[in-house]
Amino acid sequence: MADNPMYAPDFLNETDPFRLIEAWCREADEKEPRDANAIQVATVDAAGMPNIRTVLVKDRGADGFTFYTNFESAKGHELLATRRAALLYYWKSLSRQIRIRGAIDVVSDATADAYFATRPRDSQLGAWASDQSREMHVRADFETRMKEMRERFANSAVPRPPYWSGFRLTPSYIEFWQERPFRHHDRLAFDKTGNMWRRSLLYP
Repeated sequence: MADNPMYAPDFLNETDPFRLIEAWCREADEKEPRDANAIQVATVDAAGMPNIRTVLVKDRGADGFTFYTNFESAKGHELLATRRAALLYYWKSLSRQIRIRGAIDVVSDATADAYFATRPRDSQLGAWASDQSREMHVRADFETRMKEMRERFANSAVPRPPYWSGFRLTPSYIEFWQERPFRHHDRLAFDKTGNMWRRSLLYP
């Protein structure tokens, strides 16, 4: 759009979805004020009721998009049960979004261990202290458990909890959206069949 310096209509000619993802993510890293790697993760529960929440992508590429969580959380249970999810990058300051759908796999223990070791120590302790998504009586309950974890691991490195690891979504559908005036937005979609990606333009 005319008042958006990031508007780039030539993206509609792109034939490689991962090349375009990388280009848009690099621009977001430079321009987005905070957490350019934030995505919304959509899942469904056993009753078919949808859930959505924001997490951070820690690895991305043609082999998938990786994020980490507590397997005993709501999203952990839902991802393990369905092995499917949808992701959404939305960069308001850039007037762009990327929708991604696909199958879910659990990362290897070695991959999860390596990432967990890079987290700040309080984040590591929080993974032990939090019964994520479950009811908490008062905030002080969590603070008490954090104190207990600090004492428990006072003289050692914090290991990765056995119920905490990563999910990798392997995309089968990717859609790029760029805002234009009067809701005449640009949309470019890639749909995977076998090993081939079918490219199409979509009406706004």
